[in-house]
Amino acid sequence: MSTQSTESTKQAASIDALSSGRVPSVEVAAHTGERIQIAGWLHALRRLGGISFLIVRDGWGIVQVVAASDEELAPLHTAHAGPESVLLVEGVVAAASQAPGGIELREPRITVLIAITETPPVILGKRELKASLNTMLDEAVLTSRHPTRRAVFRLGASAMASFRETLSARSFTEIQSPKLVESATEGGANVFALDYFGRPAYLAQSPQFYKQIMVGVFERVFEVGPVFRAEPHDTTRHINEYVSLDMEMGFIESHFTIMAVARAVLASMMERFRAANAADLALLGVTLPEVPAEIPHLHFAEAQDLILRLHGVDVRGEPDLSPQDERWLGEWARAEHGSDFLFVTGYPMRKRPFYTHPDPARPEYSNSADLLFRGTELMTGGQRLHRYEDYLAALAERNVSPEPFADYLETFRYGMPPHGGFAIGLERLLMQLTGLPSIKLATLFPRDINRLRP
Repeated sequence: MSTQSTESTKQAASIDALSSGRVPSVEVAAHTGERIQIAGWLHALRRLGGISFLIVRDGWGIVQVVAASDEELAPLHTAHAGPESVLLVEGVVAAASQAPGGIELREPRITVLIAITETPPVILGKRELKASLNTMLDEAVLTSRHPTRRAVFRLGASAMASFRETLSARSFTEIQSPKLVESATEGGANVFALDYFGRPAYLAQSPQFYKQIMVGVFERVFEVGPVFRAEPHDTTRHINEYVSLDMEMGFIESHFTIMAVARAVLASMMERFRAANAADLALLGVTLPEVPAEIPHLHFAEAQDLILRLHGVDVRGEPDLSPQDERWLGEWARAEHGSDFLFVTGYPMRKRPFYTHPDPARPEYSNSADLLFRGTELMTGGQRLHRYEDYLAALAERNVSPEPFADYLETFRYGMPPHGGFAIGLERLLMQLTGLPSIKLATLFPRDINRLRP
């Protein structure tokens, strides 16, 4: 049995166990010729002559219901039930090549559970969701019901599940770190400060300190959870709260060990998408990228030289890559290597956090790597310092007191192996994968500099 068939069978068994006699949309085709019951929301209603076509949407898909008479449609008229009304429908399953999924329900008996008599603020019954970005976000409690919006979030669920499965299979242990912390993880001012019973605290910028600490416990750890960045950005690729897929592992050789794990994680994600999300991918028109057996990599200094040579723009001396630099490098990786992915290694130490391990051969550069996906940064990671005295020196060089980091530094006083890790932003992955114009559309309820609702 194929992986996709196995996944579908498991899903069907799980759904059937909870369905209380009704048949979910993804299983209706297996009951051709039988009389069954479905339940869901009235997604759309079309009338052609004396025949009415109801599209009923449940949590997995849609089913077309054909009412051939006013009598069959009477329960809707009596209740004045419009779009988004909640229905139970009994009917005979019949093959119909023009219907969604190639099947439809005939001879229906309709029961209206909840009648919606007012017009929703957004029409969901069309193939495409026609609304502005602000409307889609303001009305997210409704627009998230649309099949195309739901498909994005199903991909997100698969990405998180795959991340967990891939690392668990490699003997990683999942952890959950605090989101209220005493000091800023990355330093700087981009933290949300709050009052914690009369003393200052912050929302965690990342689980970085805790996942390093837990390397001393489990050796290999990962976390899936929210992080918070108080950056006053208003761009298509930034939000102030997002889901971070983090891992950290001990006894590595260098940042290239981390890059190899990142490659395995991404390859597994793409395999899961193909197996479990074929319908979502088709609905969104997504072409999955191939993850090369070895993702090409380019040193930061070489990347800057390449930009100068190919585009005549001298960015040498800059400590980071701009979004335009990343796009150019993404185009180069696609043209030169046929890859949607590119590692840029060796970012300048002055741009990396204090816990970053320098390149022993070129101390001004770091043993770090960012992963570009279709020309946008997707992942940041690398090797960390692991000697206590090196941490004290790194903090002193930046004129930072070690006192706020005392608990964190204690980890390194009592023995830590060479280690490193990475973090992938889930919403940015979804944005790049699906070609969405804004990361906010890859986020269930985005939080940006202006938005705290819904």
